Amino acid sequence: MNKSELVGAVAEEAGLTKVDAEKAVTGILEALTDCLAQGDKLTLVGFGTFSVAERAARSGQNPQTGKKIEIPASVTPKFKPGNTLKSLINQ
Repeated sequence: MNKSELVGAVAEEAGLTKVDAEKAVTGILEALTDCLAQGDKLTLVGFGTFSVAERAARSGQNPQTGKKIEIPASVTPKFKPGNTLKSLINQ
């Protein structure tokens, strides 16, 4: 599913126009992005938790050349599904 398909599904499920559903989906994604950019976490009970994790700097290897490289520290988003979501998927 891509964003336009998600907008269509939200519009149908909530009884909204596609324009209103587009605004809602865009607003949710912007709020989620802003929350994670500030280093906070967002918990949707039953669905899951979005958070950020810090990755330490480490040594790696280029798979094409075999040459050693240094991978810098970074921050990455992560998602931990909630129990309700897990049970719905594993039926």
